[in-house]
Amino acid sequence: MRTNKIRIGLPLALVALLISSFFAAACSNTAGNSNGKKTPTPAKTPGIPADAPPGATPPNSAGSPNAAVTIEEFADFQCPTCSMTYPIMDEIKNAYGSRINFIYRNFPLKIPAHDKTYEASVAAEAAGMQGKFFEMARELYANQKEWTANPNYKALWKSYAEKIGLNIDQWQNDAAGLPAKQRVDLDLKRGDGIGINSTPTVFVNNVAVPPSKVTVSGLKEIIDAELAKAKPAAAAPSNAAPESNSAANSNASEAKKPSSEVNK
Repeated sequence: MRTNKIRIGLPLALVALLISSFFAAACSNTAGNSNGKKTPTPAKTPGIPADAPPGATPPNSAGSPNAAVTIEEFADFQCPTCSMTYPIMDEIKNAYGSRINFIYRNFPLKIPAHDKTYEASVAAEAAGMQGKFFEMARELYANQKEWTANPNYKALWKSYAEKIGLNIDQWQNDAAGLPAKQRVDLDLKRGDGIGINSTPTVFVNNVAVPPSKVTVSGLKEIIDAELAKAKPAAAAPSNAAPESNSAANSNASEAKKPSSEVNK
């Protein structure tokens, strides 16, 4: 009986601590970032400096670029915590619609356990060139365990591309080309310039969100406070706005050109 009581009581007593610890740990560049230098963790990255690199332009985004609140997430497709955060962000996007501007940044960590994450980011960017970055991102996160453990992961990615209705030949060509890789590299450069060393790292109006606040309720509290500071923006329509998928054209030397389409 004593054993049964302990088994029942432990989850109730530890659930908050476990969730908090999981998000705090996140996924980390233990060996340094892409330029080989160690950088601060999100807790030591209070905000985005004004001179930070811009990242891929235009970014993969949802909502309105003119919104009073901008949420910018740096994430890694092989990061388990990022896969848990993705539906949270989806709920936030649906709840606030055009009152926010949500930006997704690729930040594939350079650690052995994330051996496929850079290629996954490129695959998602290639899907973005057909206006379906977020659809591909959802498939990658929803099936993260499957493709991470499978040596034939590219065949799985192809099945995801088919599922979301991509032109497969075009998607494969874009994934092998320079523009998609350049977009990932530009996001990485922005993250490195900010001092990010783990994922997910989330900013609201350029201020880092504590990992414990990366929940639906935590983000709503922060967003509502920001909207209260900008009443005109808070009065904007709350209907969900389409996600925007931006991609470079086939000329790697030219400026990137957006290809925004409705995903929903």
